[in-house]
Amino acid sequence: MIEETVVVIMAGGAGTRFWPLSTEERPKQFLALTGERTLIQMSYDRVVDLVGPERILVLTSDRYTELVAEQLPELPAQNIVGEPSRRDTAAAVALAGLLVEHRFGSVPMAVLTADHVIGPLEEFHKALTEAVLNCGDRTLYTLGIKPDYPATQFGYLEMGEPIDGGELQHFQLKRFKEKPDRETAEQFLSSGNYYWNSGMFVWKTDDILAEFQEHLPGHLETLRPVIHDVFSEQFAEAFGRLERISVDFAILEKARSIKAVIPKIDWDDVGGWLAVAKYLKGDSQGNVTHGELIAEESGKNTVFLEDQGEEIVLLGVSDLVVVRSGNRTLVADKEHLDLIKAAVKRLPS
Repeated sequence: MIEETVVVIMAGGAGTRFWPLSTEERPKQFLALTGERTLIQMSYDRVVDLVGPERILVLTSDRYTELVAEQLPELPAQNIVGEPSRRDTAAAVALAGLLVEHRFGSVPMAVLTADHVIGPLEEFHKALTEAVLNCGDRTLYTLGIKPDYPATQFGYLEMGEPIDGGELQHFQLKRFKEKPDRETAEQFLSSGNYYWNSGMFVWKTDDILAEFQEHLPGHLETLRPVIHDVFSEQFAEAFGRLERISVDFAILEKARSIKAVIPKIDWDDVGGWLAVAKYLKGDSQGNVTHGELIAEESGKNTVFLEDQGEEIVLLGVSDLVVVRSGNRTLVADKEHLDLIKAAVKRLPS
């Protein structure tokens, strides 16, 4: 049954947390932050042996379709679909569901992320397989991540009763919870009943479309007449008319039945420069680097040089993040990385 599954990789994000390496023209998912392969290539690598390239679709922004084709040359051209405008996640999921239905029929469909690091592969495959085997009859599935610290940057899943679904833990999902403040996150962690929302889902196409028909029918009415040609001007015009709303709020919080499987994986959303440190080579002073670093009386610095032939010298400094990409350089105290977004807004366009 897993071979019948169609995998949809959502790759439309455009953040600034990895400036200067990440830009509006080349966002996080197209960067090699943790190894030789980019994050979207790693997402593709995780599933291609399960379903083959013909059953992998990438939904991205119109402006990134060429980047996807360049980084994933094995994908058929028609499997790279660009959203002509930003209409939030409900629009993306409705488009994905209708597109899979149109091309493949009523089949299991996995909606996965393009910019996370996940392993080991065997455990990830096991979770996907068990979700595929247990979804259906208006039951949707999500993958929950067991938390190991009180994160405030993730949404949470509140679990209900445990259920039988295979070798892994399965739960009836009670509710989705928004990103919490620190105190609430600590309560979630201590309760043991809350898991991180990974943003990964498995369902049958007819089940997710039935939820849209019940809760957000306008999305289906607008897209169905143009789903046969998602590269046309008619599709772009129709997509632009969709209401901006998240799939969590519009569909998932109202769905008839959602269950969760808990994979035994290491999961990292690689949320910023400090998260990259664990993937870089270190020295005896606690510095980590991508590229050549000479450090004198300098420790606990994170250095990322896009061109590994470049060299950087640090003298008597600590707890800095230094990043070089082309003619752009970032030098930041680790405690002030949250200012990147404000600084980028001031750059000339």
